[in-house]
Amino acid sequence: MSETNAKMEFMVNGKKYSIVSDLHTHTVFSHGKGTIADNVRVAHSKGLKTIGISDHGPSHLGFGISKKDIPVMRAEVERLRKIYPDIEILLGVEANIMNRSGELDLGPEELSQFDYVMAGYHYGALGRNPFGTLFNAAHNLAVYKLKREPKHLIRRNTEYIVSALEKNDIKILTHPGDKAPMDLLEIAIVCAKTNTLVEINTQHMSLNVEDLKTMALADVQFYIGSDAHVPNRVGDFVAAIHLILDSGIDIDRVLNIQVA
Repeated sequence: MSETNAKMEFMVNGKKYSIVSDLHTHTVFSHGKGTIADNVRVAHSKGLKTIGISDHGPSHLGFGISKKDIPVMRAEVERLRKIYPDIEILLGVEANIMNRSGELDLGPEELSQFDYVMAGYHYGALGRNPFGTLFNAAHNLAVYKLKREPKHLIRRNTEYIVSALEKNDIKILTHPGDKAPMDLLEIAIVCAKTNTLVEINTQHMSLNVEDLKTMALADVQFYIGSDAHVPNRVGDFVAAIHLILDSGIDIDRVLNIQVA
């Protein structure tokens, strides 16, 4: 692979490709460092066709959006659309998967206020059973530190994800395998059935070459997300592109990469 310019173009085997969108970016409305306008400005400067703002759902301790800010965020997106008519600006959310029942931390009416919904498993997202949620998070953190993957914990975490995919309209599953061991093939199969994109996240890089090969056994499509928490990381996809090429995955299965 060789990069050709600042506008997110690169060459693979003599063919030019371009990155066209980044739907996973955070702002000061959750725990990002820049404003919505900052992220849009960087995306525009890099030649992206679409930029998505996807701050954390409200249950995330210290990091989640305030529900009262959703209309404020929408108004800012609408304002910026007039200033940058040549880039699509979307308002999304990275909802938190709360429990084995697949509950998200925003209800259907609240989710309808967004242009798209992403979801992922995070530590520190409390639901109706905070003690159970915190116990599961502590268990996952402990086995992560010890580099162990008990089968019962893999089963529990997989049920979190599968239930959420089956019960909600999720566009992108964010950073699968990060923070919790899970059955990636089973999750990929369900993502394929529910038309959910599997994220290759360049902030966490939770998937390695073998993980990507495993998930690609299912008829699933992928999406690269920067998970940018500072504006200059919007569209930062180089590590993911190398991972895709090393895994041998057909680049056409990555929906925000197109032939230039």
